[in-house]
Amino acid sequence: MLNFGFQSVLYLIIHLIALIVTWWAIQCLKLDLFVHNPKGPKAKVLLIFITIAISYLVAKFFLDYLNWSLNLPQIYNH
Repeated sequence: MLNFGFQSVLYLIIHLIALIVTWWAIQCLKLDLFVHNPKGPKAKVLLIFITIAISYLVAKFFLDYLNWSLNLPQIYNH
């Protein structure tokens, strides 16, 4: 298994990459279809919260996949 410090850095990097990619991808969303004032501060905060929520799920998926794939060799140890 990965040591704790390296694992923490890896998790932070994956979460940051997921956040940046999600923010980049969400910029094409036509916000004026969903909110009254798409340029206002409330719309920007909503965009930030949506970005955080989606990027968390994406990063969690990749981190779970990584952990599961690292645990696969333990099948043969039993």
